[in-house]
Amino acid sequence: MKRHRRRRSKGLLRCAAAVMLPVAAAASVHGALGIKNTFFSADELAVSISEKAEAAHTDPETISRIIREDKLLEGKMTLSEGYGAFDESGGVRDYLRLADPLDMRADNEGAKPYPKSWGGDGEIIRTTYGEYSGNAFFDIEGGGQVNNKTDIPNEVLIRESGFLPNFSVDDTDEPLVLIYHTHTTESFEPCVRGNFDTSFNYRTTDPTKNVIMVGDAIQAELEAQGIGVIHARDIHDYPSYNGSYARSRETITAILEKYPSIKVVLDIHRDAIGGDGVAYQPFTEIDGREAAQVMIISGCDDGTLGMPNYMENFHFACTLQSKLESDHKGITRPILFDYRHYNQDLTNGSLLIEVGSHGSTLSQVQFSGQLFGRSLGELLNSMKRR
Repeated sequence: MKRHRRRRSKGLLRCAAAVMLPVAAAASVHGALGIKNTFFSADELAVSISEKAEAAHTDPETISRIIREDKLLEGKMTLSEGYGAFDESGGVRDYLRLADPLDMRADNEGAKPYPKSWGGDGEIIRTTYGEYSGNAFFDIEGGGQVNNKTDIPNEVLIRESGFLPNFSVDDTDEPLVLIYHTHTTESFEPCVRGNFDTSFNYRTTDPTKNVIMVGDAIQAELEAQGIGVIHARDIHDYPSYNGSYARSRETITAILEKYPSIKVVLDIHRDAIGGDGVAYQPFTEIDGREAAQVMIISGCDDGTLGMPNYMENFHFACTLQSKLESDHKGITRPILFDYRHYNQDLTNGSLLIEVGSHGSTLSQVQFSGQLFGRSLGELLNSMKRR
């Protein structure tokens, strides 16, 4: 708990620096507080790990595990600047230690950089979504709920929710998961605060501050478990938002043709929950850290969308939802089952994942990416044919 409080205090200091006006930031951060942001390259971080291990007299088994993990990840993982590849022990669970997104610096921020200073004329409402009641909702055995927005009776979907995913998983070095982003520039709040900047549309081409960063966190956890991942980092919604799904379809179609081993295709987004002058921050606490709540969207075909096998995606969505909830209760919002396409006709393991909302913080969504990636990796490993 003490370490958590220290981490949170440092995060609040970084946030204060991020939201101040440039002149005030220069005066207060560099003068009064003397905070120094550190940016690690992969080599520098590896040296840092080695030095810390020696300083702490880490036992040989732990050092061996770190070396094995480094070898496992070497050459197979495309990570944003600042990502590490070792476990952080001492909590209820061990998680890969990832650099704080506020400390990460992109090689190329692109045409729409993340703001350096922030206003605060909108209100942020922190909330945790619990279980829902009403005719549109039903529980999944094993954990989680479904929000049924279709004409299919709940009784039918309850029966369907009990089926396992309709694909097999081979024990292979070939990629099993494809991560991509139709709305690549979707971004987040810098940190926990009471207000948000209504002049910022929460979109940036900086890959360390948009949903690519969330995809990196998912990828890191999957690859740490030996799951092969392709992470398409293409920007599909900038400079033009219209046509994003057509452009992302071209990207993933080419990848699926090249890697027929891929079983799971995830379009990682963030939601936009709010209204005039209000933004919601859906979060929960997992192992003493705040995580953004996640919503899975599984599309249904009304006969006009060209997805005759949509129910197979729904089977996978329900299995994944139950796994997430059994691992980290409260991490999910109900699965949205609605008449949507979202390129989910391309595989029977295709889902759209909303990680947090525009009111969520960079740290919250990164941690949710880790939780999601860990649970998905465990699920896929459990499905492998031995």
